[in-house]
Amino acid sequence: MVKRIIQPKLIGLGLLLFLVGFQPVLAQRGKKKTPTRQQSAAGKAKAKQAPAKAKKPTKPQPAPKKTTTQRPSSRRTSRAETEDTEVSLRQSRQQLEAEKRRNQERITEINRVLNQTASKKTATLTELKALNSKIETKSKQIDLLSQDLNLLNQEMRGLAVQSGKLARDLKNLKREYASMVYAASKTANTYNKLSFLFSANSFNSLVMRYQYLRQYTEARETQARHIEQVRGELATKQQTIKYKQVRKTDVLQAQVTETKTLEVTKERQAAVASELSKQETTLKGELSERTKAVNRLDNAIANVIEREIQRAAREREERLRRERIAREQAERQEAAAKARAEAIAKARADAAAKAAKAETPEKAKEIIKEAEEEVAKTPEIRPAEPTRASIGAAPEAEAGASFGSSRGRLPWPVRSGYISEHFGLNSPMPGITTRNLGVDIATNVGEPVRAVYEGIVRNVMSVPGMGTVITVQHGEYFTIYAKLASASVSEGHRVKAREVIGTALSDRNGGAEINFQIWKGRGKMNPEGWLAGK
Repeated sequence: MVKRIIQPKLIGLGLLLFLVGFQPVLAQRGKKKTPTRQQSAAGKAKAKQAPAKAKKPTKPQPAPKKTTTQRPSSRRTSRAETEDTEVSLRQSRQQLEAEKRRNQERITEINRVLNQTASKKTATLTELKALNSKIETKSKQIDLLSQDLNLLNQEMRGLAVQSGKLARDLKNLKREYASMVYAASKTANTYNKLSFLFSANSFNSLVMRYQYLRQYTEARETQARHIEQVRGELATKQQTIKYKQVRKTDVLQAQVTETKTLEVTKERQAAVASELSKQETTLKGELSERTKAVNRLDNAIANVIEREIQRAAREREERLRRERIAREQAERQEAAAKARAEAIAKARADAAAKAAKAETPEKAKEIIKEAEEEVAKTPEIRPAEPTRASIGAAPEAEAGASFGSSRGRLPWPVRSGYISEHFGLNSPMPGITTRNLGVDIATNVGEPVRAVYEGIVRNVMSVPGMGTVITVQHGEYFTIYAKLASASVSEGHRVKAREVIGTALSDRNGGAEINFQIWKGRGKMNPEGWLAGK
């Protein structure tokens, strides 16, 4: 009896699930042509001739097993490794492009200086220095192009590996999808699916079979979308490889062009050096004057810095003396205040003892009142005010610490320019050696010169052969700006970073360059390590 009641309910529920989940299939089946009477009769005759054998419900084929290339964990690991490699190559590319851009800007500035000296009929030391800088910069540019080629080869190898993986994945996905479609074609008959559902021996089994059929359909759709995604990625990688190949051709051509330009520059350098060697007497005279000017500048700067060091030492001694006096005064006042407090406490204790022995309460109150009046007459000792002697040194100490932490990040003293002579000893041509206390920066005539950091102008002077010289203090550090045509600040002026303090001086060859130095106390430092990259 129970079986008769449950069976119709299972059939009805199964039919409902079927209608909800397989309406598209029924719609397609409804579109098929209805067989004619002749076809029906032929079918019946064929059925009679066939052996009477019960037809078992066909179970849909299970989805094909995924190959190892389809495992999510291995795919995620491979994708993560690929992304890490791409990020590393992208960062290297960005750094390389930035360095190439800075180097090209320096070449442009050197060419501008060479164009200014081109009007001179005779060779000059300024032109030779510019040619030396151009050769150095061109050689670096060729090296950067070689790095660019190596990076392009790495990128193309990585893209080729990725393309190969994607092609293999696409092939496997297509093969698996074909297996799924073939398996699905065997169960395309709607009645096979119905038989599969209704042959369930329980409600839970029916629901599980229904979910299986639905998940199987969704798996095919997901596989199709995955195929399209991989196909798109593969097309993108192949297009990128073509772009890299074109880019590689351009870089090779640029490298050839730069190499030819370098050879021409070297020939011009040899010609200028040969012409200057014929002017040995004049050149030696110029170098002698320059050496004297450098020595005068060195002595003048050393005197200014020594004076400031001595001044700072005197201020420090005075500050310590004031702090000592203030400390001693505070100790005396503290001792006096302590003695007064003890005396007041003793007077009040004595008054309380006398009041306790008084004959009447009125007499006791009078004794206490007299004692308080005596306490009030005692002069009050105020605590010593904190000395402010040490406050004056704090800004200088902070400025020195702040400047010291700015190594490699200081702005250039001029907007446009390049280092034409480095720190220390330089040899512009064989047999010629010069000494530089800082760096020479070739720039435009009249170019505004800016302070590289906030500080106090300690000296503005004129040095023969070095033009106007400005010294700015930043705590224990000093920055020097020489070869200026004029100064727009005066001694004691507090400047801000990038504030204009003067203009570049024009030299006898029609160009302009300034001398920039950094001192820490009495020691000279190489400014190139302090200036930010341009």
